[in-house]
Amino acid sequence: MLSIVDKYVVKLTRNNQSFFLVLIIMKRTDVHWDVDAVRKKFPLYKEHPMLAYLDNAATTQKPEVVIKRLIRFYSTENANIHRGIYDLSNAATHEFEEVRKKAALFLGSDNPLQIAFTAGTTDSINTVAQSFLKNRLEERDNIIVSIMEHHANFIPWQQLCKESKASLRVIPIDKHGGLDLAQFKQMLDSKTRLVSVTHISNTLGTTNEIEEITDMAHSMNIPVMIDAAQSAALYDLNCRTLSYDFLAFSGHKLFGPFGTGVLYVSENYMAEMKPYRFGGGIIKEASLIDTRFSAFPYNQNPGTPDVAGIISMGTALKFINTLDKTKARAHISILTQHAIESLKSINGVKVYGGGKKQVGIISFNVKDIHPHDVASFLNKDNISVRAGMHCTQPLLKHLNLNGTVRISFSIYNSLEEVDRLKNSLQELIKFWK
Repeated sequence: MLSIVDKYVVKLTRNNQSFFLVLIIMKRTDVHWDVDAVRKKFPLYKEHPMLAYLDNAATTQKPEVVIKRLIRFYSTENANIHRGIYDLSNAATHEFEEVRKKAALFLGSDNPLQIAFTAGTTDSINTVAQSFLKNRLEERDNIIVSIMEHHANFIPWQQLCKESKASLRVIPIDKHGGLDLAQFKQMLDSKTRLVSVTHISNTLGTTNEIEEITDMAHSMNIPVMIDAAQSAALYDLNCRTLSYDFLAFSGHKLFGPFGTGVLYVSENYMAEMKPYRFGGGIIKEASLIDTRFSAFPYNQNPGTPDVAGIISMGTALKFINTLDKTKARAHISILTQHAIESLKSINGVKVYGGGKKQVGIISFNVKDIHPHDVASFLNKDNISVRAGMHCTQPLLKHLNLNGTVRISFSIYNSLEEVDRLKNSLQELIKFWK
């Protein structure tokens, strides 16, 4: 694909005659991303070859290798972990713990004990709230989040502040849809006990400056948590480079199963991660009087975790590592810009900006048409989008919106699907008139 960067008119003179040559400078935007080859790895597209699935911020589709791994475990390997003194159990335990190593390496760590398995990003954030921060938070302390947070990274802190009589400070957004870091800097003080922000907004697609945010907080010895639900699949989250203290992501948003997730904890705070849910599987020694618990991360999974799901999430991490992430991000960036330009070209469509670093996610509305009606009409054309508040009610209320239509891209989406979206929206507007 080529796009025009600039045009120049050059005057040439020969034998006292003038000629004008128009030079068009082009740039190449084709990153050689083979969408057809990628789609062949996902069984869903064999059943629904004409589906334009544009709801990847909600969940991604699953490649065949992940599905087969889940089936294989239940078919030939099923056993509980950390308990049995027999081959099946030992093998399941080994596979389960290997995923801990994979997840650590995925985040740039060589210490698998920094990784706890959870039911997803929401569970991970609640774990940090209850296991780490609850007993450290006092009246007049504060926690800082942003206005663009998913409810999963807003409500746990809000409720913890209400319980402890601490205050919740909220970073606003600027007119371009990015976080106002000047105001964030002013919010930080000696009573700030945690900063928790999203890497990429699930509603606006804004990519936040998490390295700068972390550096500012760390200059005052304040720990930082990153919600990486929307970025873990394809973005570099190296813990050594970014230096965050806590990071959470969900398996189902990086081509893995539902009900799985990862919580990374820096070595500085591992010893402070206490159990807050109790039962078997986290016990060192129990008596009638008292109990001694295992250390982190083994004190965070009372009962039986989703063994098959976690092992299959490990297969998803392996699948991601086979991708050229640089090309994948470039492809999604091209889709994003093409979609923004296409939507803005339609009379009656309003696009809500996520700033200069908007990627992968776009929210918009069609004048006088409810987002749910838009989504229903698009569904008629086999285009799957999200409509509603996207679990970001504080943000949408701040923007004076009752909901939006949201599209979000992944590695199997194409420019042709964006064009289909544009054509369908144009048909909708004609029909509505």
